[in-house]
Amino acid sequence: MQYEGVLRKMQTEIGNPIQYYMVFENDFLNVNQVLDKELEIKFIKYQCLNCGRDRPIYRQGFCKTCFFEIPSAGDWIMRPELSTAHLDKEDRDLEYEKKAQLQPHIVYLANSSNIKVGVTRKAQVPTRWIDQGAHEAIEIVEVPNRYLAGITEVALKDHIGDKTNWRKMLTNTVEDENLVEWRNKLKQYIPTEAQAYFIEDNSETNLEFPVLKYPEKVKSLNLSKTPNYKGVLKGIKGQYFIFEDNTVFNVRGNEGYYVSLQIR
Repeated sequence: MQYEGVLRKMQTEIGNPIQYYMVFENDFLNVNQVLDKELEIKFIKYQCLNCGRDRPIYRQGFCKTCFFEIPSAGDWIMRPELSTAHLDKEDRDLEYEKKAQLQPHIVYLANSSNIKVGVTRKAQVPTRWIDQGAHEAIEIVEVPNRYLAGITEVALKDHIGDKTNWRKMLTNTVEDENLVEWRNKLKQYIPTEAQAYFIEDNSETNLEFPVLKYPEKVKSLNLSKTPNYKGVLKGIKGQYFIFEDNTVFNVRGNEGYYVSLQIR
């Protein structure tokens, strides 16, 4: 089987295990069905996810020009506390920002390599947790806009991490934690503006990833340096492929790369 197209974040479907799909312009692949098969990846060209041009990808699947111009790459994406749509204040495109920012957002705890705090749109639960490779997660607050979620995350970051150690996540060197206890412990640090949105009565969500074998250590595949790679696929976790030779490939980190995939 052969597929060709621009890489985008894999779509997922909750299940035991989680189902992964690569979606191309005219085709799609259920990646779970490729486990234990040889997969060859060839880098062909760049294709910016916004303008579609063959330009080097700068960040988030966009060329440098698009990254600094389009509303979907504004600073508030990575730093939600910078959101201003609730003030009717534009960053790059107020109409777009209102649609994205003025909707329910969740502040959560996720355990992938360690416990971390994060923010996502309510509509992205549990997708966001899956993308981070979290084997357990829990919501802390549900707020009506991105700004409130952002200032809550900033406040909680003083007491718990906000980063994932992707190497630990991929080698599965993680421990279970009681996230309900952590949620209750952190309640006192939630900003006054968000206290009323604290979630009292939920339980943690557990996630199972389709991995046949975890690597003992990992080496990352960089398509710019290694444009042609093949290996036996042993697992999928987060947005990563895990290969038999300990190579890992971050699909989301290579958005905007146009590739061919050969499955044997």
